[in-house]
Amino acid sequence: MPELPDVELYRSHLERRFVGQKLVGLRLASPFVLRTYAPKPEALVGKSLVGVERLGKRIVFVFEGDFFLVVHLMISGRFRLRDAGTKPPGKLGLAAIDFPSHTVLLTEASTHKRASLHVIQGREALRAMDPGGLEPLEVDYSSFRTRLLEGNHTLKRALTDPRHFSGIGNAYSDELLHAAKLSPIRVVSKLAEDEIVRLYEAMRRTLEDWAARLAVESKDEFPEKVTAFRPDMAVHGKYGAPCPVCGTKVQRIRYANNEANYCPACQTEGKLLADRALSRLLGKEWPKSLEELELHKELRLQNPRPAPLPPPDEKSLVSSLVSTPPGSGAKRIPRVSSPEPAPASRKVGPRRASLPASEPPRAPEPSESPATIETTPPATAPIPLKAVVPSPRPRSSSSRRRPGT
Repeated sequence: MPELPDVELYRSHLERRFVGQKLVGLRLASPFVLRTYAPKPEALVGKSLVGVERLGKRIVFVFEGDFFLVVHLMISGRFRLRDAGTKPPGKLGLAAIDFPSHTVLLTEASTHKRASLHVIQGREALRAMDPGGLEPLEVDYSSFRTRLLEGNHTLKRALTDPRHFSGIGNAYSDELLHAAKLSPIRVVSKLAEDEIVRLYEAMRRTLEDWAARLAVESKDEFPEKVTAFRPDMAVHGKYGAPCPVCGTKVQRIRYANNEANYCPACQTEGKLLADRALSRLLGKEWPKSLEELELHKELRLQNPRPAPLPPPDEKSLVSSLVSTPPGSGAKRIPRVSSPEPAPASRKVGPRRASLPASEPPRAPEPSESPATIETTPPATAPIPLKAVVPSPRPRSSSSRRRPGT
């Protein structure tokens, strides 16, 4: 996401090129980019641009009549300067801001369309969009200290909160924390006074240095390559690269869709912070220091895990078991055919034990219970079964279905 130095670079170029010109048109390539319904975008057409301001990470086009066009680039939004009347690109184009000399295209190289436009009128409506963060390059030390110590947050969260400080994001918070030699997970309530002074000075020095550096790089050309990953940065986006101060490999902490980069030797006294990815997998085996991490890597190189065997081919496995080459001395395993299913037979109930007709049933012994002796009548005297036929249930007159019910 473009942060304070990048947004300030955009602001200065837009102000220098277009202040005093009238807006020719505002073309929307995506209906979702406009987040307001009143006033209409047509209300800005024909009005002169009187200034370009920065509101946190937003860029504000100030038109006559107290009208404002607020642009939030979010993560992937960018400005492109093209010839007047240029059509927005098909997939990336969101809007086109037309001036007599050039057209400013708003593009977003992401499937998540987060960049936005707001057309508002009145300073009160503009102030309502301000999160309330202090300007890092304008705040004095006393106000900085008071705002920093509000709440019990980590340094990383306190610096990137737009309600605390304006324009600082993930990239430059890594850089200024490295310059201040402070851990990103350090709780603000546990900071000493000299550490707060060191952080305040590092914040102003880092942001001023990068704003001046970007201005020199762009010169008079409109900035086209605005990115949060620059080769001259110390730690941000440099995971695994050597720290420019001490040479220690830069580490990272992953959270949500972001990551915080830091140097263990310069910022955490050699302690390796949990990265919230591999540390969850290793659990208690996660190394606590750089020495343990290097030892863990050496052990892994000396004793690598064997590669998993490929799954056996079913046809080759069966053929090797069933047939063997002649003369190999291996015992031939005969092919086993599946047994044929037994023919379906009629279910026959258990036969009743019967006694000859001439022999009467014997009486049970005293040691036997009557239930253990099977007693059946002779075959010549079958027991007649009486069929039980249920009587029909009388149907009451109330149960008859009436028409219309």
